[in-house]
Amino acid sequence: MKFGLVRLFCLSALCVLVTSIAQAQDFHQLTIDDFRGVPRTDQGTVAYTNCSINFHYEAHRERDYYRLDFDIRLVLNNYKSWMDKKRVTTNDQLAEILKHEQGHYTIAYMEQQELLRAVRKTVFHADYQYMAKNIFDRIDAKYKQLNLDYDADTQHMLNRTQQQSWDAYFKKRLEYMPPE
Repeated sequence: MKFGLVRLFCLSALCVLVTSIAQAQDFHQLTIDDFRGVPRTDQGTVAYTNCSINFHYEAHRERDYYRLDFDIRLVLNNYKSWMDKKRVTTNDQLAEILKHEQGHYTIAYMEQQELLRAVRKTVFHADYQYMAKNIFDRIDAKYKQLNLDYDADTQHMLNRTQQQSWDAYFKKRLEYMPPE
């Protein structure tokens, strides 16, 4: 009886730990406080959002395949993200800037979610290192291009019509995103 209670307690603690990790990876709504880096005034832009995806795994050999335990985390690098607050003169302008920068974060979030889905449905064999790297490189390239297209289409948020179009696209993608 005591062994069963201990096991139940450990299982409950593990569920709390997993829930805490999952909550840390929830979608994040950007605020002005997320931009703690030093502004680069030489770029001509008002703000820059820096995100990275940490992609790590541990491989465990099973019978005729490898089980890979992935840790894929999206990190908003606050001290590399910056906003030239001197150039932000109204609350409406701040809202527009945050909305545009949210798009960059959303692209990184979509990449992380696609990586999680891709590795969960992949069966890995002896070439698991090549396969894992290939998955990451392929998906990363797709979202790097999406980021470039986003800035080109919106002209770094100056084209309001295109910005609204991208905002609608992001909203739909997040709304209908398959579970990770």
